[in-house]
Amino acid sequence: MPFANDIFKKNNVNIIGTGEKTLLLAHGFGCDQKMWRFMLPALIPHYKVVLFDYVGSGNSDLANYDQARYSSLEGYALDVLEICEALDLQNVTFVGHSVSNMIGLIASIQQPKFFSNLVMVCPSPCFLNFEPDYIGGFEKSDLDELFNLMDKNYIGWANYLAPLVIGANHSEKLIGELSGSFCSTDPIIAKAFAKATFFSDYRYLLKEAKHPALIFQSSHDSLASTDIGEYMLKQLPNAQLKLIEAEGHCLHMTYPDIINQGLRDYVD
Repeated sequence: MPFANDIFKKNNVNIIGTGEKTLLLAHGFGCDQKMWRFMLPALIPHYKVVLFDYVGSGNSDLANYDQARYSSLEGYALDVLEICEALDLQNVTFVGHSVSNMIGLIASIQQPKFFSNLVMVCPSPCFLNFEPDYIGGFEKSDLDELFNLMDKNYIGWANYLAPLVIGANHSEKLIGELSGSFCSTDPIIAKAFAKATFFSDYRYLLKEAKHPALIFQSSHDSLASTDIGEYMLKQLPNAQLKLIEAEGHCLHMTYPDIINQGLRDYVD
């Protein structure tokens, strides 16, 4: 495992707050740690908060990007485990957004000693439809079209996806920020992460979870319907589900106060 100094550079790790309990905040696809800033003022006085960027995202060290490693979510889970090892973290509450919830689940199953519980913001174990048993939201042909757009018109792809993710009724500023975040990622890296995100199926892992989990589900989410939240609640051995009357897939950005309150009630 890399030393702490290497990890700080590799994953752009930042540690803020001085609380006894540690939160490890993990961003979603196409994002970086800045997306958590709306929640931080309420968390810093109470917790030690560890922020990072997956290799290939944000201000991580792109020299460490390995296409084979990051062709699956297991590679991103290794980032999480390396951070925990290098910083000697213990009893961590892993707080993930979107695909990071499966990344955190993989990491917590592989090395349960680092974690105490999981907080999942808009999770989905699989974005594909497998009718009639499971509706993840997308047909494979739909995703193929999306990836074709990614190849032909990367900026157009980002401008299409951003309002779908944030929620079209939210501020143009937030939508523009997310679109800009997509565009700032190297297209080759973004496509590899997108494939690992949208074509994966980790439903089988849910029953293997070794830690309690809290699920925050948006009532109107184009990427993860309420049925997915109910599915995960049934499959995870020890889970709670909080349905938030809200639009969009980024509750930590659009409804940070609600997520903060639910998070603090759960962790404390």
